[in-house]
Amino acid sequence: MNFPKRSNIQQTARQQLVIVGSRNPVKIKSTDHAFHKIFEHAFVVQGLEVNSGVSDQPLGDEETLKGAMNRAKNANMAFPEADYWVGIEGGVENNNGKMNAFAFIVVLDKNGKLGKAKTATFDLPDVIANLIMGGMELGAADDQHFNRENSKEGDGAVGMLTHGIVTRKEYYEQAIILALIPFANESMY
Repeated sequence: MNFPKRSNIQQTARQQLVIVGSRNPVKIKSTDHAFHKIFEHAFVVQGLEVNSGVSDQPLGDEETLKGAMNRAKNANMAFPEADYWVGIEGGVENNNGKMNAFAFIVVLDKNGKLGKAKTATFDLPDVIANLIMGGMELGAADDQHFNRENSKEGDGAVGMLTHGIVTRKEYYEQAIILALIPFANESMY
């Protein structure tokens, strides 16, 4: 697929508003960077706390995608004046005896167009997987194991386990860019 160069994507005179269905600063920054990498027009990206409608630690693709979709839709309902709404939901899944971590991204626009993507997945260490199976959310398990506070608003599991080589912002940003493909290639979607 030939991805259009930024200069070939239609521009708009006014700033467009993007609402992220979370106040997590990493999710907001990731969204801001992704939108500015794909489009040349100006964006204002704001976070809004909305309900995901799923458990605190979604399990499997279906529940995690539902959480991302609910976040985007609930952000739309709470702030319908925006141009785009983004839902980001992290999940875990048991796969061949290992627990994997990942996230789903959903982007909606004011015309009803939908884009979605999934991040790369990675195996969690057994010590963290055991804490999650015991009822903890991944962020809390990371905090306990790595002796941190509020790591889900910082480097998260991916950052800690890669020793900062893959930041949580970069991890989400790539998937947000992939979710924006339908918006950057409007004639094909």
